[in-house]
Amino acid sequence: MNRLLTPQHLKWLLVSLAVVLGTHIPNLPLWVIMASISFGTWRYLLDRYQWAMPKIWALLPITLIICVGIIVTFKGFFGRDASLSLLVVMCSLKLLETKTLRDYMLVIVLAYFLVGNLFLFNQTIATFGLSIAPLILLTATLINISFKDAGKQRDIQFTLKLAAQLLLQAVPVMLILFVLFPRIPGPLWGLPQDANSGMTGLGDSLQFGNISNLTKNSAIAFRVQFKNAVPERNQLYWRGPVLWHQEDRSWTMSSSKIGLQPEIAKVSGNPIQYTMTLEPHNRLWMLMLDLPTLIPQDARLTHDYSVVANKPVRTRLRYDAISFSSYQLGLSLGERERLLSLQINEGENPKTVQLAESWQGLSAVDKINTALKRYREQPFVYTLKPPRLDDNPVDDFLFNTKRGFCEHYATSFVYLMRAAGVPARIVTGYQGGEYNPNGNYYIVRQSDAHAWAEVWLAERGWVRVDPTAAVSPERIENGISDALDETDELPLMARPDYPWLKKAYLNWDSVNNGWNQWVLGYDDKKQLDFLKKLSGKNLNLMHMLIGMVSIIAVIMGLTTYFLVKQQKAKLNPAQRIYAQYLKQLKRAGLTPNNGETVLHFAARAADALPHQQTLIMDIAQRYNIITYSASPKPLLLEKLAQLIKQFHVNKQQ
Repeated sequence: MNRLLTPQHLKWLLVSLAVVLGTHIPNLPLWVIMASISFGTWRYLLDRYQWAMPKIWALLPITLIICVGIIVTFKGFFGRDASLSLLVVMCSLKLLETKTLRDYMLVIVLAYFLVGNLFLFNQTIATFGLSIAPLILLTATLINISFKDAGKQRDIQFTLKLAAQLLLQAVPVMLILFVLFPRIPGPLWGLPQDANSGMTGLGDSLQFGNISNLTKNSAIAFRVQFKNAVPERNQLYWRGPVLWHQEDRSWTMSSSKIGLQPEIAKVSGNPIQYTMTLEPHNRLWMLMLDLPTLIPQDARLTHDYSVVANKPVRTRLRYDAISFSSYQLGLSLGERERLLSLQINEGENPKTVQLAESWQGLSAVDKINTALKRYREQPFVYTLKPPRLDDNPVDDFLFNTKRGFCEHYATSFVYLMRAAGVPARIVTGYQGGEYNPNGNYYIVRQSDAHAWAEVWLAERGWVRVDPTAAVSPERIENGISDALDETDELPLMARPDYPWLKKAYLNWDSVNNGWNQWVLGYDDKKQLDFLKKLSGKNLNLMHMLIGMVSIIAVIMGLTTYFLVKQQKAKLNPAQRIYAQYLKQLKRAGLTPNNGETVLHFAARAADALPHQQTLIMDIAQRYNIITYSASPKPLLLEKLAQLIKQFHVNKQQ
């Protein structure tokens, strides 16, 4: 384990580590990348010019500086990102003291672990594909440093091919472990907060510009597969946070101030059954079609019928749900609810208040229709580039700029209704979705984020009103790309341009969706269901462990048998006979060294076994004649077999 290695081995190691570092570039601070490259370059120069390796007194200050840099960069929070940065730079620093086989093995094991760290950031097929190259290179490096004849140069293509073959041979065992290894309910580990810092999605408040900024994001929010009839597109309202409280320019949730019991709902018509695959967003809400009745076990309904999880959604979730498009919600309005749903700040937006007060003689329904008529008939524009609003934003929007996005229309409409004495609240979520025929499911992106209003009417309860539909019905009927003139502001996948690219993307997403469902979504429930279908009976933990060990043992046995058989098949008759002779010598502790000729080995064996010296040398000479003969020598082969039968070694010799 302590033998020295060659410059060729170091080159293999440095190239492998460079590829591993390259896969992590998006996940590392720039100074960590530069430090790692510097340490690798330093180690190469040490070997190239035969400089002395740095002493511990030189490495210790560098280590302390690195630790301080990690603390400062991540502000003392030691989570996923900080741990990865520390591991990468320390693995690179370890190169400055790698001399022996033991040192190399340690660095390679750390590098394997770094490849596994890729999946802490992303678990897509692309990440899996990205991990293959470093795995092959690390395995090839391991092969190179494991040969006894360290000085021998090996063909790069041969080494890489052998590494790939070794990894492929592990695939059957990997698949068995994947299928049969008992799953733990829930994620295998909980990621720290920084693991989710880059997640995007709906916030718990609404301000002018929130959703229009989110619309520029093409990330997938969730996927939906309907089990029965699919609702019309204008009914695809995915309910998220409900906002009651208005303060300055911000609207926030206030459900906790109302009560814990959900509002009474009455549903009618046929249920809409569907399966949701929700992407992690590091918040509590679980988007569901308006109005949900069946929700996941680890979730609850808020007072205003938002569905929230018991803990932030930090892993991909898949759950079945049932909703109804025909419903009555909250037929009775409590005093606290009424106060919250009529709340506006005094002294703000005087023109809007004056306009609403002029409708006092109208019924609630007429007030709603009058407001919507104003949006339809006046030159309001649905745009991603609204101008900045002044200190009275609703006044400025309704009477001056008249250019805005869905949050502008929802907030101004709710403000108008409250000023007119009609209880109203804002609902945020998503609207619409893109159908993927390849997998028969809908894709809802962050660019589909939307805000609408709910008004309370006597004998009808909370009724959805979407003022955006009055200004831009295309947004609700066809999607955001048909509603906007400035489609360049939209993400590429939300634009109508490049239909061939859209088709390719949908094909790729169907593959990704399958990966999410059957690989990443293979949890304890799916495992038990699959094994039950496979075996026809319910299996417990002991059954799975026994089956897993048994199948792996069979696979390993068959693999060993075929490898040995294949090796024997490659030997000619003389080599097979000579191999039996070598087994006899091995009992006396004699084995040929790498590169040692038959005659040199025979001379060494004859010295160790002087009583059989003549027989040993005769066997070696006849074997050489047969090996280097241009044509088969049956008589010589028969004589060689007879001589080897005469040769016997006892362990005592």
